[in-house]
Amino acid sequence: MTPAGPAPSSRRSSALVGAGILCSRVAGLVRERVIASQFATGFAADAFRAALRIPNLLQNLLGEGVLSASFIPVYARLLAEGDEEEAGRLAGAVAGLLAATAAVLIVIGVVFARPLTAVLAAGYTGERFELTVTLVRILTPSIGVLVLSAWCLGVLNSHRRFFLSYVAPVLWNVAQIAVLVAAATQGLSQSSLAVALAWGAVAGAVLQLGVQLPAVRSLVRPLRLSLRARRASVRTVLRRFGPAVAGRGVVQVSAYLDLLLASFLATGAVAALGYAQVFYLLPISLFAMSVAAAELPELSRLDSPETTADPDSPVETPAGEATVSHGWLRGRLEEGLARVAFFVVPTAAVYLVLGDLVVAALLQTGRFGPQDTRLVWYVLAGLSVGLVATTASRVLQSGLYALGDTRSPATIAAVRVALTVVLGVVLMLQLDRVAITGPGPSGLDLVGDLPAWAPVPLGLRDGTAAGDLRLGAVGLA
Repeated sequence: MTPAGPAPSSRRSSALVGAGILCSRVAGLVRERVIASQFATGFAADAFRAALRIPNLLQNLLGEGVLSASFIPVYARLLAEGDEEEAGRLAGAVAGLLAATAAVLIVIGVVFARPLTAVLAAGYTGERFELTVTLVRILTPSIGVLVLSAWCLGVLNSHRRFFLSYVAPVLWNVAQIAVLVAAATQGLSQSSLAVALAWGAVAGAVLQLGVQLPAVRSLVRPLRLSLRARRASVRTVLRRFGPAVAGRGVVQVSAYLDLLLASFLATGAVAALGYAQVFYLLPISLFAMSVAAAELPELSRLDSPETTADPDSPVETPAGEATVSHGWLRGRLEEGLARVAFFVVPTAAVYLVLGDLVVAALLQTGRFGPQDTRLVWYVLAGLSVGLVATTASRVLQSGLYALGDTRSPATIAAVRVALTVVLGVVLMLQLDRVAITGPGPSGLDLVGDLPAWAPVPLGLRDGTAAGDLRLGAVGLA
């Protein structure tokens, strides 16, 4: 197995992650423009967005977020301690268990696509419902591939190979662009174009995994998949996996509440949510995720010989080790929060004030007209209210995950979802009655993002070492 290598600077690691994400997001924006030109906010766009969200439940429950909480901290610490053989066994066992679990869930998703769609998009009827069921059956198998792609990301990040795994989704976007453009030249119906786009997503998922596997195999030798869960390191991952899945599950409740409620609004609501979330996730991915992804492997080495020998976090006695190391942890988190806030605060302001110009510049083409632009801007403005809080929470979670605390993020997520449920239906339905075309989805996302501020004070005053951060580091004081 190839060792992790010398520790790069925090800024350099974040820059590598950010560069990969930037390439991916640019490709994603091109993909969205092509989709918008063909579907606008019509019924086929609604069906595709819903179908993409439904199987994403599997990816989000088993993918990058959960692996960041459970697998990466344990794997990175084994590498830091020089136990490469055990790290390789852990990687193989986690990959095998993920593949087996995903296979079972994929079968369930394909077989029960119709009742799942009826529950999660209960407002859909007729052609929109039938098309969504078809697309769910096509897209669900790709989620297993994307889960293994997230496992590759965990391995590569732990070895400080940050760029490849974050630029790989470019292939997922390019495959969809190529298939949709080719299909559009054939004069197909909206439903047939949506089916072609779904198959493009499946092909893109395979390409995304395939480009990462050679690098993973070169780092983990020999790589043997297994289902052995009795090893101490695997048990540690599984012990953290449960609370992490619960936390992600709570977040998914919020996401699927959005989908369920939006399905009862006029045609185009679900599509508008999807388009707006592309813009919303751009600063989260570029700034919060790049910092969090680069910091997590380093924070996970907190108690390893590598970290304790670091002159920036000297440890003289066992009694003083936690205090000094935790001070080092707080310093890194504060620096990360400050970097994130520097970029995200202006971005949120631009989305609120000039969001219509941003949406029009990037999406208004073909079937996508000024009315569609206005609807997406309403939703984006609602999302932007919680943008700063969401990005700060991503960074704070890295500190908690590095310390092995997967319960606090789950608890905080539950508080956020509870607030969303209490406020959601009323505001959404009231705004949908306004005489401006389609503001209901904006009320749905506004109510979803006001509670996004709940995790910040809760995370900052948490009793763990990740707490006790200066609020000024987030730029909120």
